[in-house]
Amino acid sequence: MFRTIFMIGLIAFAGLFLLRLTFGILGNLFGVFFWLLGMAVPVLILGLVIYAFMKIFMPDTAKELRDKFGGN
Repeated sequence: MFRTIFMIGLIAFAGLFLLRLTFGILGNLFGVFFWLLGMAVPVLILGLVIYAFMKIFMPDTAKELRDKFGGN
């Protein structure tokens, strides 16, 4: 009986340890991911504004860029 109670406690402790370890690592990865996403969004918006400006005032250059980087 004491052995069963001890094993249940040991398994629960190991599970909590693994859960904390897993979410600790995943929490850091999610933090890095959202930080990179936060840095990429302003760059994307700036690129969109520059491309829209080029599309209005320099359509030939915008077409060349679209053909060069856009693929099909």
